[in-house]
Amino acid sequence: MVAKLKDVAKLAGVSVTTVSRVINNYGSLSEKTINKVHEAMRELNYQPNALARAVQGKPSKFIGLIFPNIINPFYAELVNDLEYRLFAKGYKTIIASSAQNPDIEYDYLAMLMANQVDGIISGSHNLGIEEYQRIKAPIVSFDRYLADNIPIVSSDSYRGGQMAAEYLISKNVKHPAVLIDEDTSVSPTLNRVQGAVDCFAAHRIEYVPLDAKKTDLQATFPGKYDGVVATNDVDALKIIHLAVRAGKQINKNFHVTGYDGSKMIRELSPELPTVQQPTAALSELLIDTLMKRIKNPAARLNPQPLMVDFHYPEI
Repeated sequence: MVAKLKDVAKLAGVSVTTVSRVINNYGSLSEKTINKVHEAMRELNYQPNALARAVQGKPSKFIGLIFPNIINPFYAELVNDLEYRLFAKGYKTIIASSAQNPDIEYDYLAMLMANQVDGIISGSHNLGIEEYQRIKAPIVSFDRYLADNIPIVSSDSYRGGQMAAEYLISKNVKHPAVLIDEDTSVSPTLNRVQGAVDCFAAHRIEYVPLDAKKTDLQATFPGKYDGVVATNDVDALKIIHLAVRAGKQINKNFHVTGYDGSKMIRELSPELPTVQQPTAALSELLIDTLMKRIKNPAARLNPQPLMVDFHYPEI
């Protein structure tokens, strides 16, 4: 038999109104009362009907998260933090990995809208602007331009690119390569490449731009290069592995910088110099911006990019 609201109230020893307030995260309630209600819901396996609530004009209490993948340690860390913080605010998440495939992303968007989610945080960029303009639910983008009316939360990619180049210059690198993730969208991510190449140009250091999607890492590195600005930590570690196999001394006669600086990467590969994005601050700002959009969908929000840091190698 499917548990009902009154069953939860009876088991928790509170009123139906109190259970409803806990579910809706509404009003001032004691921690003890909230815990009793959640414990009763778990014991009875009670699940609020999000679709029915949406039909009644009430929040569904679901947020959709769309990211290119959750294999990349940085995305995994960010999604995990988002899920944790949203749960603390009374929301459940539907996590979708677009696998860098426009058809998958389109289907996930349709699924999220069918489930009447209260809002969407998207870090993916496979679809055209027109698809996102059709969506009625409030959307906030992470590090991607999706449409004029969709706010973007990002860190300072340009400064991050500068930091990566400055590190290689400090190591007297003379023949650097810059991996470029060719992105057809107008996104802040491109600024990290611009920051790096501007820095090299200012120091009159010739660099070689390489398309990250078309470059065969194994056939290319270490090659003629003594330094590499990688687009992310995973690619940086792949290049380091190839350089070590070729007899190079990492952080001595061959230097590679990563990007993202997730906790996992810093712990497992502390020798990797990398630009560190502020995961917790990004998560907090993404949620804060989305909550403002949910409250006022017409609001024009333009969050300022957050500061990045640089993780120097532990040698």
